[in-house]
Amino acid sequence: MEYGGGGDDARDGTRWIVLVVRVPAEPSRHRVAVWRELRKTGALSLGQGVWAVPDVPLFADGIGRVLELTERAGGEAVSLAATGRGSQDGRRLRAMFTAARSADWAEFMADCGKFETELAKEIRIAKFTLAELEEEEQSLERLRRWHRDLTARDVFGAPEAAEAGERLKVCMAACEDYAERVFTALHQVPEQRMPEEGRREPGEESGR
Repeated sequence: MEYGGGGDDARDGTRWIVLVVRVPAEPSRHRVAVWRELRKTGALSLGQGVWAVPDVPLFADGIGRVLELTERAGGEAVSLAATGRGSQDGRRLRAMFTAARSADWAEFMADCGKFETELAKEIRIAKFTLAELEEEEQSLERLRRWHRDLTARDVFGAPEAAEAGERLKVCMAACEDYAERVFTALHQVPEQRMPEEGRREPGEESGR
C-alpha cells in the first residue's frame, strides 16, 4: 500500500490513514514497542487499538515500522485510507490531531524551562566545568532534535509552535552564555599574593 498518495478530499482537503492494530497481550514488550512507535510517529489515538495520521509521505516510514512490529509480534494490523463523511468530520479530526501536537509542544516547553533552571543553578553555584558544559550541550541537542521532530509532525500548525521556537532560542542563548562563563573560569589566572615586606610568618623568630 502506498502512503501519501491519496490526493485531496473535496470537502476538507485532508485524507487520513487509519490503523487498526491488535497485538497479543503477552509478552507485553511487543505491545509496548508498537505503542511507542505509534507515539513516536505522532499517530492520533481514536480508541483502543485504532490510530490515525494524515495521509502524507512524512508518516509513511512510521506506519511501516508499526506494521512490521505488529507482524513480528504475531498480531494483526489493518490500514485504511479514509476521509470524513462530511466537512465537519474532517475538521474534527484536524482539531484532534492539532490538540495532540499542542500537548507535545507544551511538554517540550516544560523541558525548556527545566533546562533554563538547570543552567541558572549551575551559574548560581559557580559550577563551571567542561564536564558540566558537555552535559548541558547534550541536553540542548536533545531539545533541538525534539523540536525538529515536532515541527515535522505538526502538519496543521498548532498555535504553540511559534512560542516553542522562541523558547528554544532562549535555551540556545542561555547555553552559549554558560559556555562563555566556563571558558572564562578555566582561563582565569589565580591571583598570587606577594608577602608583605617585613611581615613575619607565624612562628618565625626575629633575627638577632
